[in-house]
Amino acid sequence: MARRWGTLPLLLVFAVGFFPICAEAQPATGGPPAVGVVRAERQQITQSDEFIGRIQAVGRVALVARVTGFLEKRQFVEGAEVKKGDLLYQQEQPPFQALVDADKATIQQLDAQHRNAELTLERAQLLLKTPAGQQSTVDAALASERAFAAQIAGAQAQLRTAEINLGYTEIRAPIDGRITSTAVTEGNVVSPTTGTLANIISQDPMYVLFPVSARAALDLRNRYAQRGGFSAVVIKLRLPNGEMYGQDGKLDYVSPTVAENTDTITLRGVMPNPLFPGMKAGQPGSRELSDGEFVTVLLEGVQPITVLAIPRAAVLSDQEGDYVYVVDAQNKAQVRRIQLGQSTPTTGVVTSGLNEGELVVSEGLQRVRPGEAVSAGPASPPPAIPGGGGQGGGSGTGAAGAAAKPASNAAGAKQ
Repeated sequence: MARRWGTLPLLLVFAVGFFPICAEAQPATGGPPAVGVVRAERQQITQSDEFIGRIQAVGRVALVARVTGFLEKRQFVEGAEVKKGDLLYQQEQPPFQALVDADKATIQQLDAQHRNAELTLERAQLLLKTPAGQQSTVDAALASERAFAAQIAGAQAQLRTAEINLGYTEIRAPIDGRITSTAVTEGNVVSPTTGTLANIISQDPMYVLFPVSARAALDLRNRYAQRGGFSAVVIKLRLPNGEMYGQDGKLDYVSPTVAENTDTITLRGVMPNPLFPGMKAGQPGSRELSDGEFVTVLLEGVQPITVLAIPRAAVLSDQEGDYVYVVDAQNKAQVRRIQLGQSTPTTGVVTSGLNEGELVVSEGLQRVRPGEAVSAGPASPPPAIPGGGGQGGGSGTGAAGAAAKPASNAAGAKQ
């Protein structure tokens, strides 16, 4: 029992020294939470809407035989680019050339007979001035001359038909473009009922067709009608590999009807499709756009517009819609219901509910409670996103991070 009482003073001394140390190690609590804010400011952005489209050739021709005959020659390389007027197929010509020669001979024969009828008519008209002449003879000679003249006109028309058919034995390219493989080889008999021999698909320029919902079409009309219509927008393409196409296009057509099954309107743009530098026409991959290719269409405004913008990260949503936290003059966070316009993953365009110059919380939102005080400071600038743009039905470009610079000073001035 004496040993137990002897150790008790030592334990008391140790406990008294330990408790102050533990108390000093506990951090102090209290004080408003720190948040990052930006100032809602007007900025210049380029409006952009994104759709899925398909490349379509401007011209497409199916080559067919116009006359019946053996196919003697194929004068093109399959898959190559051809020019308008190039000889592509040649059918046998001797039968058609013989018809041309026969019609020419017929015309010569009729010419001779017509000349003789003219002389007969002249003699009959001279004799009519003498007692030996008769009017009936003149009338008969005149009828014969006019009959031969009509026969010559018919023979000349028949000759033109024969020459046209002879020309049809040479099948030439009606447009510039790239030709497909041949469906019929040399030695076969071809006719108008044979079907397509090959197709020619134009290469430059190309169409891009993309469907737009009726509601989006109305938004586009309201947005650009007063700013120049078709000339107020430019078309950019994102290729299937994610790269941006290097040529800009223009909108040239809007369908006058709405598709009943999809409630969409088809828009069409014209895109240049030049050869790659150093490549020859017809080489594989010599042009970047191909007929039937799927692309992403970005419809951008030519002139930027001024909008009230905030970082997209500052926007929260619930069942009632979108809202943000703003810092008032007493450094308290208040809920502000807003309406968003065309926005991107980084920038929110506010159409109503927020005033220019207000401080919006964009960082530390999880620590904010409505009506409670906060310690506002400047938010970190967002990282730059190469290329900008957004996904889905609409997007826009613009920098909102710069609006965070005066946040700390403004917040401090209101304290």
